[in-house]
Amino acid sequence: MRAQPAYHYTPIFTRPVPGFPVLFPMNVHGNPRISESSALRALPLLTILSLKSELCNLYSMNPSQPSGQDGHQIANRIDHTLLKPDCSPRDIENLCADAIHFGFRAVCVYPAFIPLVVQQLSGSPVIPCTVAGFPHGASLPEVKAFEAKSAAQEGAREVDMVMAIWAVKSRLYQAAGHEIRSVVDAVGSDCAVKVILETCLLSPEEITTACQLAVDNGAAFVKTSTGFSTGGATVRDVTLMRQTVGSAIGVKASGGIRTAADAMAMIRAGANRIGTSAGRQIVTEA
Repeated sequence: MRAQPAYHYTPIFTRPVPGFPVLFPMNVHGNPRISESSALRALPLLTILSLKSELCNLYSMNPSQPSGQDGHQIANRIDHTLLKPDCSPRDIENLCADAIHFGFRAVCVYPAFIPLVVQQLSGSPVIPCTVAGFPHGASLPEVKAFEAKSAAQEGAREVDMVMAIWAVKSRLYQAAGHEIRSVVDAVGSDCAVKVILETCLLSPEEITTACQLAVDNGAAFVKTSTGFSTGGATVRDVTLMRQTVGSAIGVKASGGIRTAADAMAMIRAGANRIGTSAGRQIVTEA
């Protein structure tokens, strides 16, 4: 009688339940000899049921998977954003319609579209938001302040200003702080200022310093990224920002956040606002 080939069971990952191992028969050379379905048929029924139950229990308790309750928690923190250079008025109208439908916190667009956004959001709780000194933060301070003030006069209630990144990198902290204060003063008390740090370009020490400058000069939020540089929000940077500002001001995570799991990770790290162009996708999957 011909000898049966030797098998051993090696954990691998299976696509239907990401992150959990399933036993799969391999020969002594490490090559699969039969299909996964055949392998499961070869196991005793009680073993199959036990494995299935255990995997389902583990999967349902996996904290990285958003629950249905997370949908609302995420939605009312989202700044629904469209900052593409080729966007059209119709794109902005659709953006606003999504924000109202899903209950997003704000709509963030270029200053030129603020009058349209104010019109589209009229009667809703969604906040009109715009940007200043975007995306590099290298405008003259008076130009950045004028841009922010003009948008506020058109109805913007939040302005995401890119700080003078070059000044922080050059340790010219007084100049960087003065610019933040000039924008805060220009827009007045009815408009909140978020300071974009562009964390991918900063060291941890520079992030800490920039956060403190924002707090000291009247900003309402610090924000990670423009989405137009070398990287976006990370859990590490959001955690550091929250540790630095404490409960004094808000933290906005932005850049590369495209799934509900991404958003929840940032919220757990300390973000109370999420900037994303994928708001519809995020809340739908949550």
